[in-house]
Formats: sequence, C-alpha cells, structure tokens
Amino acid sequence: MITHHRPDIRLVVTDMDGTLLDADGRIPDSLWPLLAELNRRGIVFCPASGRQYATLADQFAAVDDGGMVYIAENGTYVVRGGAEISSDPMDPAVAPWIVKEVRRLTEEGVDAGAVVCGKRSAYVERSDEAFLAEVRKYYHRHEIVEDATAVEDDVLKVALFDFGRAEETTAPALGPLTDSHQVVVSSAHWVDVMNRTADKGAAVRRLQAALGITAAQTMVFGDYLNDLEMLDAADWSYAMANAHPDVRRRARHLAPPHTENGVVRTVREVLELPAE
Repeated sequence: MITHHRPDIRLVVTDMDGTLLDADGRIPDSLWPLLAELNRRGIVFCPASGRQYATLADQFAAVDDGGMVYIAENGTYVVRGGAEISSDPMDPAVAPWIVKEVRRLTEEGVDAGAVVCGKRSAYVERSDEAFLAEVRKYYHRHEIVEDATAVEDDVLKVALFDFGRAEETTAPALGPLTDSHQVVVSSAHWVDVMNRTADKGAAVRRLQAALGITAAQTMVFGDYLNDLEMLDAADWSYAMANAHPDVRRRARHLAPPHTENGVVRTVREVLELPAE
C-alpha cells in the first residue's frame, strides 16, 4: 500500500516578475492570506528578485512583521528583519568600466542606460522620464548623479536597461567581463552584471544554511535565465508555464503561468491547503 506524505516544506522562494506578479505586474491579492497561513505553519516565504532590497521591502511592508527574508539584486544581497544575512559586492573597478561602456554604446546610437546598484541606493546618469519610469519599477531608492563612475557605495550589481533587445545589443558588448563575472540577461530589456560567485542559487543556499533548512524542504519558482541556479537549490523546483525554455528544462516541475496565479495555486496544492 502506497501512503501519500505531504512534503515537509520550510522555505518557499519565488521570483517576482513573470512568476509571482500578475499580468499587470502586481502582487496577486490571493498571496496575502497564503502568507498568513505560511507564517502560522512556520514556513518562511522569500521573494527573490533582481529588484533592490528597498523595493522588495516596500512591496511587502504591509505584511512584514520584521521576519521576512528578501533575496535582492539577483542574489547579491540577502536580508532578514533589516539585518544582512549575506552580500557579494563587486570589485570597485568593475562598475566604472561598465558605465563607460554604456556611454560608448549610447554614443553609437544604442538606447540604453546603466543602473549602479549599491547597498544604500541605486545610481543613474540618465534623467529622461522614459528611462526613469523603468528604473522606478525595480529601484524605489535611486539617485540621479552626474558621474556614476564615482559612486561611493558597496556596489552589488550593475544593471543595464536596453530599450531594444538586450540579448542582441548590450549583453554582447559586455563580453570582456564574461570570464570574470556573470553577465545575465534577466528579461527582454535588462542585463545584470554580478560577481561570478553571486546568483540566486548561491543566495538560497546561504539562506538555507542560516535557517537550517534543506533542499528537500525548499520550494522555488522561476521563469527566466537569472532563476536557473536557484532551481538547483531546491528539490521542489518549479518553472512557470510561461517560462523561458531553458528554465522549463531545468526545473523538476511545472506550475501554471503567472497570469493564472501559478505560485499561489501550486503552494496551496502541494501543501494541501484549502483554496481561497
């Protein structure tokens, strides 16, 4: 006789854009009662995003009692209750090189801009509204500076927004960094540059170690290339139905698309929680 056992999940980690967020880029209302139920059961919920910590904290401020965990800046910064669990700052010489490379691209007609992502804030040189509108989505705390090569902050990541196709234009321009750093196309328009030791998967593993949680007790959801390593850190790894083909191949399971509330529905189903 085969007996079904509900998995002993202790940690739920989810990407935001294209994964948890709905078609309008909003957190689904159905998440809030689920978070309350997870909290009652002692299950840690953790958004994992390319967004900065300040942005994630703002998005969950209404329900964060000080115990939520955030994996920010594509894994380079992990924070719980306002305290740093781990970080992976870049060499101070790298961000200025990238900023100068973006300046060169724009002189050649590429419509792109750099976001230097520090622990305290994000820093940009472009001040046009079209660019800033994209920056605000992910970096609630940002400053317009005259010279982004002179930022005095621990730089965790440099993000490039390309109004064209990032995979074809800005990402190839960063080729000289690929031997020493990660150059990750995180969406159609964004490219992120981080230390080779930094990714969402490394962040999840550091978090698991800090909390005493195993891969077998971890659920992870993702949809794009910057989520690949994170999927490897969990036995319960899910690609959204709308995910990049590489993500679908890497994950062990498939969840409904983000437009159909796939994360919330899957967590409730696996943990055998009543549907809202």
